[in-house]
Amino acid sequence: MCHDCSAGTAAPLGAPAASRRSFARFLAAGAGLTVLAACTPEAPAQVPPSSASASATSHPPVTPTPTPESTTAAPAPEAAAPAAPSPTPSPSAALPRQFSLTDPDSPWLIVNKHRPLVPADYVPADLVRPSIAMTASGEASLLNSTTAAAAEAMFAAAARDGVAMVLASGYRSYATQVATYNGYVAARGQADADTASARPGHSEHQTGWAFDIADGNGACGFQPCFADQPSAVWAKANAHRFGFVVRYPWMFHPVTGYYYEPWHLRYIGVEAATDMANRGVNTVEEYFGVEAAPGYP
Repeated sequence: MCHDCSAGTAAPLGAPAASRRSFARFLAAGAGLTVLAACTPEAPAQVPPSSASASATSHPPVTPTPTPESTTAAPAPEAAAPAAPSPTPSPSAALPRQFSLTDPDSPWLIVNKHRPLVPADYVPADLVRPSIAMTASGEASLLNSTTAAAAEAMFAAAARDGVAMVLASGYRSYATQVATYNGYVAARGQADADTASARPGHSEHQTGWAFDIADGNGACGFQPCFADQPSAVWAKANAHRFGFVVRYPWMFHPVTGYYYEPWHLRYIGVEAATDMANRGVNTVEEYFGVEAAPGYP
């Protein structure tokens, strides 16, 4: 989900996919895209960033039966839009549950607009500052210990491939969310605030399992064009090897509740993340067989 939006930064890499080229042409044409936020910038101004991440040991492989892969129409794309996914994915059949989907200490926890944290003011007991490049400071530089270890391994691998990945925003406390969300409501009204900021207790950033990345050169931080930056391209192709997924994928906002956030990574464990990648399952809602959460109830 996103953003603290502590600015983030990074380096060079591969060619963007066709869908992102269409998206870039769409933005260039001036149509514009409201980027929703599951976590949000500290100040309700500037570009609306978007969005709302157990143990370091291996977990047994999961064998869910995902719903068919599909995509959803972006808000006025230039090219013909693919068929939209069902707002309520069919549950996975006989999914073996190694971890809870509701316990905040579980790597399989699902937090979205329908599934708030319980307790709402949850604080991870093992917050640490990972030894990685970052532009984040204060609480935003923290992750839970499992996510931090996986992030260190992933950032090191990216660096070996010549990609300068940076941590732009990590943990966000309940108190910080309250202040940020109330600021949006005061400035824009609640309806608009709900499209730009996660309600307190509904952000993955509060769990310690998620964080936002940036490129070392600072290009396109928390903007749609970040999808074409080296860190985003590398993470999309490789993050699963370290237990991470891109939590809010391209054109799946009817399921996740948020538009594409190539910067927002969520830890679910190597086995589950790799299984999602191999099966072509796009969202954790579909993978774990829970209902879509396009908006707050």
